[in-house]
Amino acid sequence: MRAMTVRAPAGLENLKLEDRADPGQPGPGEIRVAVQGSSLNFHDLGVVLGRMPSDDGRIPLADGAGVVEAVGEGVHEFAVGDHVVSCFFPDWQDGTPTIGDFSRTPGDGIDGFAQDVVVLPATAFTQSPRGYDAVEAATITTAGLTAWRALVVDGKLKAGDTVLLLGTGGVSIWALQIAKAMGARVAITSSSDEKLERAKALGADFTLNYREQADWGAQVAEWSGGGVDHVVEVGGPGTLAQSIAAVRVGGHISLIGVLTGGAGEVPTAALMSKQARLQGLIVGSRREQQDFVRALEATGIKPVIDRRFGIEQLGDAFAYEMSAGHFGKIGVAW
Repeated sequence: MRAMTVRAPAGLENLKLEDRADPGQPGPGEIRVAVQGSSLNFHDLGVVLGRMPSDDGRIPLADGAGVVEAVGEGVHEFAVGDHVVSCFFPDWQDGTPTIGDFSRTPGDGIDGFAQDVVVLPATAFTQSPRGYDAVEAATITTAGLTAWRALVVDGKLKAGDTVLLLGTGGVSIWALQIAKAMGARVAITSSSDEKLERAKALGADFTLNYREQADWGAQVAEWSGGGVDHVVEVGGPGTLAQSIAAVRVGGHISLIGVLTGGAGEVPTAALMSKQARLQGLIVGSRREQQDFVRALEATGIKPVIDRRFGIEQLGDAFAYEMSAGHFGKIGVAW
């Protein structure tokens, strides 16, 4: 079977399409899945570029969706022909977070989904949302579930709340769609006026070009009448001060991304005066993904896929991600 691997030293030029042995039939508690689609995340890019060191020959991609080809003894949740999607933390089934690293994350600590077939525990998957193709389904594993947990699970989002989103990548656009479906008002930033127009078409209520408005945090606070209820903070240290300026007293900031770096100063006095809850998070549990799937089926939301690449074009797909020209998700289709 085909598998895309990352050979040492990591880099786009060392992504190799190889032949790997077929994984065979599933054992007890396992299912065999023909992988048909994936999507790219900043985390995947870090692995492929070597920013997040992984084993030589690692198969990348944390997201994977496809069709069940066989089920092992004792598996009752899935049947042959079911459409399934992977879990970012295959061992975190439910409850509060118990995992603080990526040692068991596909495409990082273990092999990912840039391959034709996988045999894994059934508990490493959920059902795909009805009506989703494989690429659409794959977008919920990392970006979609991150946005869902930030706003709904941790943030307790309710109708009438105000939300600030940074940029127009996968997490932010998913968060825009979730927030609007739940009756929230949404502000979103970008350096591209064209992308902001696309965000408006998806329902964004207030848009702001952060290159033109250096004090965008204050602008968002003014728009929302004193500060937003929720901030989905994907930037990191370079944007956190503005996010604190934008949030209301007693509001909630979900610290998700490190696009501007992995460390930096935190304006502690400003955070204290806002009495805001600053919460770090990494994706979510299998149970939260199952809840998210039910919500998607109830609302009819479909993810925004900017472009689709073939598995043989994975290097080109990552190069496109590095250009930061995409809006929403970048798909990979078999």
